[in-house]
Amino acid sequence: MKAKNEFTQIIKKSKFIGYLFELSSIEDVDKILEDLKREHKKAKHMPYAYKFENTAKKTDDKEPSNTAGLPILNVLERENLNNSMIVVVRYFGGIKLGAGPLLRAYSSTANNLIKKL
Repeated sequence: MKAKNEFTQIIKKSKFIGYLFELSSIEDVDKILEDLKREHKKAKHMPYAYKFENTAKKTDDKEPSNTAGLPILNVLERENLNNSMIVVVRYFGGIKLGAGPLLRAYSSTANNLIKKL
């Protein structure tokens, strides 16, 4: 599936690549994740959040609890984006950011992704 939008930023040598997808069914989620994992084999983390009809889900994908999936989901909810999914691919740059900066990095990637619409 092709992303509706894409945004990349580098924070302390870590690369954050955000993707926004429109979902036509819940099955799209697995297909999108498979495609991104194939494309970004060396990425360390791929947290995401989606809202589809009455379902919402988030995952931190091995990042500290609630530092990745929750801020992404908050952007979807604040912007009232239904049937949408945001995935942020992170290439670790060797510098640990800590919980606060990490949360801000995922949140700002998701926010900038939406601003580009």
